[in-house]
Amino acid sequence: MAKYRLNINTKKFDVEVDKGTSLLWVLREHLGLTGTKYGCGIAQCGTCTLHIDGKPMQACILSVENYANGQKITTIEGLSEDCSHPVQKAWIEAQAPQCGYCQSGQIMQAVALLEENPNPTREEIKSHMNSVLCRCGTYMRILDAIELASKNITEGV
Repeated sequence: MAKYRLNINTKKFDVEVDKGTSLLWVLREHLGLTGTKYGCGIAQCGTCTLHIDGKPMQACILSVENYANGQKITTIEGLSEDCSHPVQKAWIEAQAPQCGYCQSGQIMQAVALLEENPNPTREEIKSHMNSVLCRCGTYMRILDAIELASKNITEGV
């Protein structure tokens, strides 16, 4: 077992886990941050998307020891405590989720896109979001939600 200090959602967490433990399992099993979901375990579905220093990454394949150097890790819980982030608000307004399982990954991917490009085209949205799968097929509502969030962000709503 090794000890690691992680910077998650602007808080410091100390964990003691085996080297090679995935960041996803540390979040879920050791820290109780269960918003980041397990999907495929091979970074193909995007369900476990979070941000490392503002970049979307899949937590299921990230070893904890590589992210204990002060990198800023942001999970869905770190966006807001009350769903007040513009993307979360748009998700609710557009009624994007169906089963909801992929939604934290979808939202984290969308936030990364809008932070990089606050006014993307529909094609840019599709291209950026194609790494997060939705088994229920709510892609059109997800697109609508991202377009709404973009509009609200650019208009300062």
